[in-house]
Amino acid sequence: MKRKTIIIVDDHPLVREGLKSIISKSKKYEVIAEAGSGEEALRLIRKLKPEIVLVDISLPDVSGIDLIRKI
Repeated sequence: MKRKTIIIVDDHPLVREGLKSIISKSKKYEVIAEAGSGEEALRLIRKLKPEIVLVDISLPDVSGIDLIRKI
């Protein structure tokens, strides 16, 4: 079974690590990257083309809602 790829976008490293730890226990999903800002997330999304993006609503450079619109 092919695992679904995920990018986690949150400006708090501890939150990203916690989510990554939880997700890594599943055989259905794989975290392929993490981003701490909207700009970084857009670069990674364009490059890696994940199937799922988990986005914090409050980011330092853009709202998570605006980021989702751009994606």
